[in-house]
Order: sequence, then structure tokens, then C-alpha cells
Amino acid sequence: MTEGEAPRVGSCTRLEGRVGLVTGASRGIGLAVARRLVAEGASVVLTARSAEDLESAAATLPPGRVRVVAGRAQDPDHRRAAVQTAVRELGALDVLVNNAGINPVYGPLVGLDPEAARKVLEVNVVGTLGWVQEALAAGLGDREGAAVLNLSSVSGQVPSPGIGWYGVSKAAVAHLTTTLAVELAPSVRVNALAPAVVRTRFARALYEGREAEVAARYPLGRLGEPVDVASAAAFLCSDDASWITGQVLTLDGGLLAAGGTA
Repeated sequence: MTEGEAPRVGSCTRLEGRVGLVTGASRGIGLAVARRLVAEGASVVLTARSAEDLESAAATLPPGRVRVVAGRAQDPDHRRAAVQTAVRELGALDVLVNNAGINPVYGPLVGLDPEAARKVLEVNVVGTLGWVQEALAAGLGDREGAAVLNLSSVSGQVPSPGIGWYGVSKAAVAHLTTTLAVELAPSVRVNALAPAVVRTRFARALYEGREAEVAARYPLGRLGEPVDVASAAAFLCSDDASWITGQVLTLDGGLLAAGGTA
């Protein structure tokens, strides 16, 4: 299954009437999550940097159930505009999915440019916290069933060659998740997903040209697909997970159990 295919979902409506906001939602994991939320009954605000890409993404979803707001995830004004769009045009905000992230550097930490390091943390960690703060200020948690879902990574659990600083940022996201879960309970549940390599444009450098070789390291014999992440996301954002908070769910096809790294 490719990035553009529909999620594997039947007639489930466990998110009926909920309003979600998904960052980094113009393609890949973010778009797959948005599709799944909508398929299960939610209305959703999509955010990403490119207005054109967002409009293309929205065109694949049911009209009337989706809004788009383009901007940079680390920009407070953008975060405010996106959250207010959810509240003003869709009536509330119940589910926040922090998917936006960057990884502009590759190589050992000893050679890492400090400015690049700061930029990664600004988007991946500070930006994630900023989205939560903005959502809370706009009423997230006022209605039952409120949930925040952050995207961490297996690279935040074990050292992964070449993407070490990205892993550091995602380890911070995991700890941010557990801390927020305690602080925001009982009105808002906060969990995270930690995928291994998923077949997206973002992760292409980790498998392109050698996908069979990389997939052979996974006990389940394949890389992840965006819909794999979307399925887990929909569960954690729904009332089926109403007694789950502060958890980081690893999605890795058995990779870490077999002693592997991303």
C-alpha cells in the first residue's frame, strides 16, 4: 500500500462528532492519520507548510469535514490560527495529533552544527509543546474524550546511526508525552507513537534503493506503511483507549525485539 491509498477501515464511527487537528498533514503519516480520523467520523483541520500541498490533500477527503491552514509548526501565530480555525469553523477541538517534524541533518553528533541542532529541537520538541499549550488555551479538555497524540520514533529509544540528533529530539518528545499525561489528567489523555522506518518521502533516505535489505531486518518482513501508524493513532485518539495515557506505543514490526535500530 502506498502513501496515497485509503486507510484500512470499515464502518467504525468511534470518533463521530469529534474535531481533530493534525500537523504535518499534507502527505505521509500525517495525511494517513487525518484520513483515518475522518473515516471514523471526525472533522479535521490539516496543517503543513505548503498551502498547495494541503489543498491537494484536502481534495482527497470528504468536502465539508476538512479545513486547511498553511504555516510553519514552530510559528506561534500559525498555531493560533490553526487552532482557532478548528474552534470557529468546526465548533471545538477534541483531538490534537502532533506529527510535524524535521530532520535536516545526517551524521555523527560530534560534527553537528549547533544551529541545525537548535532548529530540530525548536520544531520537534518546543513546537510540540506549543501546539499543546495553544490547544489547551482554546478549550481542549472542556469536552469529554480529549486526547493528544505525539509522534516520537524508535530512534528515540535506541541509538540509530546517522539520525542521532533526530533521535534525541524524539526521546524528548516521549518524555514530554509522559509528563503532560500526568499534568493534564484527567481531562486530557496524552500518548505517543514511536514508529520505525515507514515508507514515506520523509524517511526515504533510510531505505531507498535497498528496501529489501532494510526490510529483511524486521521480523514481520516489511517496512511500515502510513496506514499502520494511522490505525494505531485512531485507537489512541478514541474512547477505546479511555484508560490509556502516558504511553509510548512502539510500531516497528518487531525490529527492536530483534535487536535492530532504525
